[in-house]
Amino acid sequence: MYEPLEDLFPGLAVSGYEITSAASERYNCVAWAAGDDSRCWSYEARYFWPGWAPRSPEVEALVRLFAGMEFSVCNTEERETGYDKVAVYAQDGEWTHAARQLESGMWTSKLGFDEDIAHPSPSDLAGEIYGEVHCIMRRQST
Repeated sequence: MYEPLEDLFPGLAVSGYEITSAASERYNCVAWAAGDDSRCWSYEARYFWPGWAPRSPEVEALVRLFAGMEFSVCNTEERETGYDKVAVYAQDGEWTHAARQLESGMWTSKLGFDEDIAHPSPSDLAGEIYGEVHCIMRRQST
């Protein structure tokens, strides 16, 4: 049986969210945060993973992946004109999720192979499943 998102992510019950796509196994959260909805990105050998980042579940591997896309760690999740932002999540030293900020200032997340959602803050997904927001990264918009 399908468990309501508010039960899985209590922060969503407070802040609210909108489902923005149907479930899909074509792509995952890292691909979605990187702007690719054509394939899954994962350190596991059967998936795509950019050559500049080590194939590893360690959170620093995901940070290096986004650094290779010209993102760098920043101090705020707030919308900054002229910048794209991603949030990297981790639990026990391993990455668990990635989210991307939309032009509106909302964040978008692909929840595994389930739906994409729009939510107000990266912290809305913090908790048992994804752990905590490890860092926010930004790059100049192209």
